[in-house]
Amino acid sequence: MEGGSWAPRRWPCLPGITILALASLLSCLLTSGQAKVYGRCELARVLRDFGLDGFRGYSLADWVCLAYFASGFNTAAADHEADGSTNSGIFQINSRKWCKNLNPNVPNTGQMYCSDLLNPNLKDTVICAMKIVQDPQGLGTWEVWRHHCQGKDLSDWVDGCEL
Repeated sequence: MEGGSWAPRRWPCLPGITILALASLLSCLLTSGQAKVYGRCELARVLRDFGLDGFRGYSLADWVCLAYFASGFNTAAADHEADGSTNSGIFQINSRKWCKNLNPNVPNTGQMYCSDLLNPNLKDTVICAMKIVQDPQGLGTWEVWRHHCQGKDLSDWVDGCEL
């Protein structure tokens, strides 16, 4: 055994950016723990129970089609746009007008935080979607609905769901 005193090895302090990265990762993990990816028929039943079938003239199949092409039925879906806005939740509701992020200067027509739209319960998401569809564009507000669902036979989206 060599002489001298033993001292514990000193680890360098983590730089601030590493701490922020770890905090972001942790928050993603916590959020994803609450995520839910619905099945087609399961989502159709939930949306029906919330009163979306026939709401403002749109069928349940319209809503299910929108949810599939917007998020793949994933309640925790989030997408960041080039203009700094975000699309959140199963319907990918945009923060430019419909929900509030951290930017106090953005309108909040949906009267809720965008993070509320990531809840697997879907109550807040449906409330906000109902406000959006009352806009003159209706479901046409969503580009993905216009491209993938509008004017198409959507019966397959609810067929076999025992509604």
